[in-house]
Formats: sequence, structure tokens, C-alpha cells
Amino acid sequence: MDANQEQAQIWREQATALLDVRPDLERGDEPFVRIMEAATPLKRGETLVIVAPFEPVPLYGVLGGRGFSHETLCLAPNEWVVRFTRQEIPTGQ
Repeated sequence: MDANQEQAQIWREQATALLDVRPDLERGDEPFVRIMEAATPLKRGETLVIVAPFEPVPLYGVLGGRGFSHETLCLAPNEWVVRFTRQEIPTGQ
């Protein structure tokens, strides 16, 4: 197991919420609502880990606007692991 795989495993084990959206996308489903439902209740310091078949760049801005930072690992061309950590809770949420 290389360093990125080890780090991704740690993220998965420590995640407050973990979503593998690859099956959704394989079925042709859009996982955005599931992602938002998982992210919304998280408190400062809690994490949402997403496993996707591509780098989910649009989520960086969307969740960034909701008070999340992100870290990304590419484990394979079709396996990206992103850890979103709640930094703050914007007013109105």
C-alpha cells in the first residue's frame, strides 16, 4: 500500500460521513443531493469523505461556500478520494 492509499484509508476510517458516489454515477444518477444532505449537518471539525471516479472540482466551490476546506488524493485514474472538513458554519444554516 502506498502513502496515498494509506492516507485515504485513514480519512475513510476517521470520516464523520463517507460517501462512495461511483455506484450512483454508474447507474446514471446524480449524487449531488446525497452529498449536500451528508454535508449540511456536519459541525466544525467534522469531515465528509467522498470517493468518486473523477476529481469532483465543482464541489470544491460549492462546499467551500458552505464553510468546508478540502484535500484530494488520486489513487487511480477512476478513484479520487476527497476529504471535506467543516471549518465554519455560514450564517443562515
